[in-house]
Amino acid sequence: MRKKKAIVVGAGVVGLATARALALKDFHVEVFERNPKARGASVRNFGMVWPVGQPAGKLYERALRSRSIWKEMAGLADIWYGEVGSLHLAYRPEELAVIEEFANKNPQYKVLTGAEALQKSEAVVSKGLMGALWSSEELIVDPREAIAAIPGTLEQKYGVRFHWGKSVTEVTYPNIRTGHETHEADLIYICSGADFETLFPEEFKQANITKCKLQMMRLVSQPQDWKIGPALCGGITMVHYNSFKAMESHEAMRLYYESNFQDHLKWGLNVMVSQNGQGELTIGDSHEYGLDLEPFNKKIIDDMILQYLSTFAQFKDWTIGTHWNGVYSKMQDGTTEIVLTPQDGVTIINGLGGAGMTLSFGLAEEVIEPV
Repeated sequence: MRKKKAIVVGAGVVGLATARALALKDFHVEVFERNPKARGASVRNFGMVWPVGQPAGKLYERALRSRSIWKEMAGLADIWYGEVGSLHLAYRPEELAVIEEFANKNPQYKVLTGAEALQKSEAVVSKGLMGALWSSEELIVDPREAIAAIPGTLEQKYGVRFHWGKSVTEVTYPNIRTGHETHEADLIYICSGADFETLFPEEFKQANITKCKLQMMRLVSQPQDWKIGPALCGGITMVHYNSFKAMESHEAMRLYYESNFQDHLKWGLNVMVSQNGQGELTIGDSHEYGLDLEPFNKKIIDDMILQYLSTFAQFKDWTIGTHWNGVYSKMQDGTTEIVLTPQDGVTIINGLGGAGMTLSFGLAEEVIEPV
């Protein structure tokens, strides 16, 4: 009996997760990626798998499932990962109130005293520290390493075939076109990130979707193999994530930031730091929304990120190795993803916003489960 064939367009994290889920359903899977390797938002992020940022319920459970799959894939692909957890640091009473309420409603997390937080990480600034939210759940990978290594593992373990440097120019079920070539499949999945508008412009226009540009930096490897331990987050992070927005005490914190950090909120700053296996520190980020985002980084944003970061984190070496920006698609109506069927047999998976690393593997299993 012939194996069913599925085509996946895009080899970022959503495409890789979809290819894996299809292969586990015993499909013959072929992945088409227009670049020689993934170049989009999937390699331009912190590498954080971040359950603590997801609201309780379906999304939180999806994040935990994705975390489990990341550990599995990291083992198979022999890539580094760190089960380092996270600290949300509080230097204001408004911030402390939010983490206390959050931990009270979510007992898997713990509120630490300032002294206890300093024991978790030498990188935490002690001056003014009132406490911290400790989570053991967060997992870090190096996205550049991981997204590059996983395709080879999918090929070797599941027989997934990758077509690199093949730009899909047309999708008319059951076929896709790549230049002069036509490829046929039983099912087609479009996982091409912010670029899916080039294949389905009308669906993109009607999807209430926008784009988000983020600016990030990476510091050089820290000397003497110095480690920061958990991922570190400033109070402004709790303004950003939906899990914290559900707290009654969140309003007072939000008003404090609106009064004192207008420019930070204007540019959507969410200041965090993670460390990869080479000791490099990834820091950021900002959020600019719109369909016509300029390709140039703004120095004022990088400066604000670094200044705010220095209020809660201290490092051995602040030398910046690289600057970059990334663009991802995001739903404007508050939904966390979009799964569309523009044609029978064709599915678009998109709109995960900044949670692609955290949610993609779990979401892909949910989408593929009924197939």
